[in-house]
Amino acid sequence: MNPLTPSPGLRCANCGEELKGEFCHGCGQSIKSVIRPVSHMLEDAGDLFFHMDERIVHTLPPLYTKPGFLTLEYFSGRRVRYIAPFRLMFVFCLLAFFFVHLAFSDVNLEKAASGEAPARDDIAAFHAAATADEVHELYQGQMDELNAARGAPGLPAPAVAAIGLSQDMVREAANRRLAELKSEPIPADTHAEPGEKHGYRHASPWALEPTVVDIAWLPDVVTRRLAVGLAHLKANVAQIQDGGPQKGEAIRRISEGFFSVLPQTLLVMIPVFALILKLFYVFKRRLYMEHIIVALHSHAFLFISLLGLMLLGFAKEGIRPHFSPAATAITLVQVAMWVWMPIYLLIMQKRVYRQGWPMTLLKYWLIGSIYFWLLIFVLCIAAILGAAH
Repeated sequence: MNPLTPSPGLRCANCGEELKGEFCHGCGQSIKSVIRPVSHMLEDAGDLFFHMDERIVHTLPPLYTKPGFLTLEYFSGRRVRYIAPFRLMFVFCLLAFFFVHLAFSDVNLEKAASGEAPARDDIAAFHAAATADEVHELYQGQMDELNAARGAPGLPAPAVAAIGLSQDMVREAANRRLAELKSEPIPADTHAEPGEKHGYRHASPWALEPTVVDIAWLPDVVTRRLAVGLAHLKANVAQIQDGGPQKGEAIRRISEGFFSVLPQTLLVMIPVFALILKLFYVFKRRLYMEHIIVALHSHAFLFISLLGLMLLGFAKEGIRPHFSPAATAITLVQVAMWVWMPIYLLIMQKRVYRQGWPMTLLKYWLIGSIYFWLLIFVLCIAAILGAAH
């Protein structure tokens, strides 16, 4: 009779060690194969980004209702039940600013959604023109306004250039509508001076040449990027000062640029806020990483609050025409959320750093004041970057 031999267990495909769990204790490789159906890969990607499992149930309620609880749990080493601080903050930062951007964009879309006719000084008015004569009338009126603006004394060269560009845009919009109406296009100005063919009229050479930034100690690629950004900024500001048809487009570009850089800009504030906490609580002998966790949880709470305020705002606007008492109740909830935000941060600071109320209140006011002015500075930087979009 042959002796019984134990069946060999699973071994790691990478190092050959016997497996006793989901990961090899020799090299750390997972037992899961990457050669799997696409549906499993999408599931893993969603789990990696959102961690939409039972952890979110254990994380969000205490994060919003128990100031400092989640941070103290991390300090105590109880982490597996909760979403990681950085992932939590990052996901809700993106979601919050997505809905904030949507809310600001919705302000500009309200007029279009209401069905009102576009203004006669708007390029969109050409699309509503029913006849070629109406197109010519709109074209002449807009061109007269732009010519009058261009003739203003002391107008800066960038504004003059922007007006010329606006005139070309008006002509192109009018010709597109005339082509749809099967009518003759409006001819371009054949007597244009050099530079006018590109939308610039009576502009100085400085306005016609590209902006040059020459900083010797910076790499060439950085100086070129700065020159492009400065040129965009001047063009956007000039179009806004012009007040012509391109004003709305320039504002839209600046808004898009601002919201595109805002999340990344605010991420810089996380280590800065942690450094402020480190300086104010230097005698607590806490590691800088502990202050980072405090900063991450604080900002995650603020982003969740902002997201909730935006969602409630959308719900209120949808409910108000049908049931105004419910809209009033939502407004009261929003007010309570705004009041809870500073109270939450104060209680969190008291529970995490364990100091008396007088010292906590003093440090809370000083830290809040410093962070407020730093935040204003960062938002101004984001606005400048947005204007250079």
